[in-house]
Amino acid sequence: MDTDLKKELDVLVALRKVISGMIRDITPEPGMKHPLSDATLEDVKQGFLLIAAREKEISEALGKPSLHRPVYKGDKPKTNVIKMYGLKKSKDKPKDKS
Repeated sequence: MDTDLKKELDVLVALRKVISGMIRDITPEPGMKHPLSDATLEDVKQGFLLIAAREKEISEALGKPSLHRPVYKGDKPKTNVIKMYGLKKSKDKPKDKS
């Protein structure tokens, strides 16, 4: 049974990658009209959600929970990345003798 689930997971991962690549290829520059209708875009999002849900179910059944989630343009990130370069260690200040 594990081999069947692994095969299904491989198919879902490949399908997700192909669809996301297609969407990246046809996504226009900012400010330009998208060639897909709003309904089609919503269907694609729902398809990604279904694929992700099934991937999660299979991964959990195989004992390998997945941390991957679909990300769409326009979604607000749940984390805020800050740049650490340019920060310097502060030198220890001498202690006051008061």
